[in-house]
Amino acid sequence: MIKRKFKNILVVVGGNSGEREVSLASGKACYKALKKKKYNVSIFDPKFKNLNLINKHETDAIFNALHGKGGEDGIAQSYFEYLKIPYTHSGVVSSYNAMNKIISKDLFIKSKILTPKYFSLTKKKCNNKTLQELVIKNKISFPLVIKPINEGSSLGVKIVKDYKNLYRSSKFLFKKYDELMFEKYIGGQEIQVAVINNNVIGAIELIPKRSFYDYKAKYTKAAKTKHVMPARLDQKNYSKVLHLAKKAHQVLGCRGVTRTDFKFYKNKFYILELNTQPGMTSLSLVPEIAQYSGITFEDLVEKILLDASINR
Repeated sequence: MIKRKFKNILVVVGGNSGEREVSLASGKACYKALKKKKYNVSIFDPKFKNLNLINKHETDAIFNALHGKGGEDGIAQSYFEYLKIPYTHSGVVSSYNAMNKIISKDLFIKSKILTPKYFSLTKKKCNNKTLQELVIKNKISFPLVIKPINEGSSLGVKIVKDYKNLYRSSKFLFKKYDELMFEKYIGGQEIQVAVINNNVIGAIELIPKRSFYDYKAKYTKAAKTKHVMPARLDQKNYSKVLHLAKKAHQVLGCRGVTRTDFKFYKNKFYILELNTQPGMTSLSLVPEIAQYSGITFEDLVEKILLDASINR
């Protein structure tokens, strides 16, 4: 029997990021799961009310179901710390570091976790000549992946195959973002690993019908992304990717649940990124991995909740 630490739970959902709809779907599913577990559950959407207006006297714990900017980059977490209300998922610093692809990559490299070659560039310094010089200097061959340094769910990601499209796509993305990351595209198998409360629970393989595992492939049934659980790896490599995911989780100082994205190419694992607020929708990967491991959705949500604390 699980010992209850909390009674009144506030599920924080929605917000103003580009991932609002996914957050609403995640929050709704988690709200229902906690209701089934007989908690007193209510909803708070920071789109309509500032986070500092959360009633700390009526809230025993916060289940953070936000995605994207403002929700998984340390901002919401700093409010929860200020209010001194126990909350789920990673803390302020680990959330910020994981969301910022440059910082997380640097930490992975220092910890000897293989990641694709990359460079970053700000809007002010972007011109065709500089881009070409940086590609040559960093010895990165096409195709190249361009991505904002602090977005989630593959928002704003472009794959380019030549210099002409590199500059064109960069100019387009710089209309919205101030800094971009340019990364060597890695082929091979798409592998994602779930860690819950410092325990690795499994690795799933994704076979997208689209050119890569983008926003539509992640969140729409029409995209028909094939999920293979467990991932098609021999025992040695399966164990290796689980170990790498746990190491990445610890390197960034994460708490609660994380999902780490890898590419397996020519017998090497390349870490792409780590997500501190993975989706909890019907199409989401962490619940699917958990289910295969014998953890029901309701138990998964409760496991995440029971790890809630402050000073994360």
